Amino acid sequence: MKLLDAKRDHYRKLAKEQGYRSRATYKLLQLNNSYRIIGPGFFVVDLGCAPGGWTQIAVKLAGNRGKVVGVDTAYMDPIDGAHFIRGSVEDETIVDDILEYLQTKASAVICDLSPQITGHWSMDHAKQISLNYSCSKIMDKILATKGNALFKVFDGEYSMEFRDYLKKKFAKVHLRKPNASRKPSSEMYFVCLGYGL
Repeated sequence: MKLLDAKRDHYRKLAKEQGYRSRATYKLLQLNNSYRIIGPGFFVVDLGCAPGGWTQIAVKLAGNRGKVVGVDTAYMDPIDGAHFIRGSVEDETIVDDILEYLQTKASAVICDLSPQITGHWSMDHAKQISLNYSCSKIMDKILATKGNALFKVFDGEYSMEFRDYLKKKFAKVHLRKPNASRKPSSEMYFVCLGYGL
């Protein structure tokens, strides 16, 4: 247990030192190092972006030729180089706001969202997967052909069904757990490459 706490604190401390808003930052960095989900000049949509750890990294990875837009129901402090839309991923009308800002389709869609955790595992898992389906409906309207996506999932009875659903949309879907994730945590990530291919 001590070792796990040390690891958790390591990433939290690192985030603080490097000016990132959350330790989740390192999950995206590690996955992106392996799969280049986001590259220079990419137009990125971060669904469920608050508090903004992934948005910060997306801005850095996309560079000044890229564009980053974050969407969340919760308020998020502004991030230089990112546009924020206050709205729910369960409201498909946000598609218009996203496309209006980007002026073209996105190169990558990233989703690191969690529902309000109730502590009832099967309920939390089902709700989290349901939010991912909502995100993928938005993704279908905003992601360019050959684009990439990244979804966090709570591992459980519906996760493989969601993976099969994604496999119909992408050339490759990888299941990964980055080092920055806590070992006992049930979160995993689907890295989706080559939309519509």
